[in-house]
Amino acid sequence: MSDANLAAATAQIEAVRRGEKPAPMIRSFFDEPTNTATHVVHDPATLEAAVIDSVLDYEAASGRTSHATAQQVVDYVRGHGLNVVWQLETHAHADHLSAAPWLQEQLGGKLAIGAGIVVVQDVFGKIFNAGTAFQRDGSQFDRLFNDGDRFSIGGIEAIALHVPGHTPADMAYVIGDVAFVGDTMFMPDYGTARADFPGGDARELYRSIRRLLSLPRETKLFLCHDYKAPGRDYYAWETTVGAERDGNLHVHDGVSEDDFVAMRTSRDATLSLPKLIMPSVQVNMRGGHLPEAEDNGVQYIKIPVNRL
Repeated sequence: MSDANLAAATAQIEAVRRGEKPAPMIRSFFDEPTNTATHVVHDPATLEAAVIDSVLDYEAASGRTSHATAQQVVDYVRGHGLNVVWQLETHAHADHLSAAPWLQEQLGGKLAIGAGIVVVQDVFGKIFNAGTAFQRDGSQFDRLFNDGDRFSIGGIEAIALHVPGHTPADMAYVIGDVAFVGDTMFMPDYGTARADFPGGDARELYRSIRRLLSLPRETKLFLCHDYKAPGRDYYAWETTVGAERDGNLHVHDGVSEDDFVAMRTSRDATLSLPKLIMPSVQVNMRGGHLPEAEDNGVQYIKIPVNRL
């Protein structure tokens, strides 16, 4: 990871704060069953927009999918006359299925994720015995971002930052003067993401988080999840660099890398797997597409027994 890319992101944020570059508008949608926040970001001048971390409804007992949650995004985008140019994924989620392909059909936009997705595809392609027909080159996505890659949403400048640790493919997107940080961290009173999935690494996660917390203190951070910390009776998915540095339960200023790794490793050993990890990873490593139908015309989700 290049410090020059972090410096570029900082300069972008500061230029927006000085009024030299336009700021984005943001609308978030929270899906309580998966505790996921989907964000729609747009340029108020051009009305170009991006959708970040969308949710496909999935009923585990029946194996049925639906689009009620994603339809809220469609209704908002159409109601405000927005033109979606990006469908962004911060990583291949293990707790919900992505609705990006369906949203592309409804709204358009290029589907993008971090270039590390190829590592995830290789690891989980073997775990799920996906076969040689499953491409492990990221070709299911329209663009694979590397650290420091630039893109735009209308007149809003954006930079992709590689922040591995939770998974090898995690990306944060600094869009205008705000950052969308995926699962790297949660609200200050809840802490940080787990790092025990295949390809995860607590030491990398610490370094990624501290990198993000080197952005200006006033930078708004939009999170992918919230689980209501003990004593809090409402969901929240927006915080700031300063609030995380001062008060994050796991990684506030003064917490050393070794202390974090010890905490994260011991804590992760007590956690159950996410309820939807089996369908989620199989679908999300394919860019949100379900596995190909078998010879009877039915699509199947595999459950590897005694593997994870």
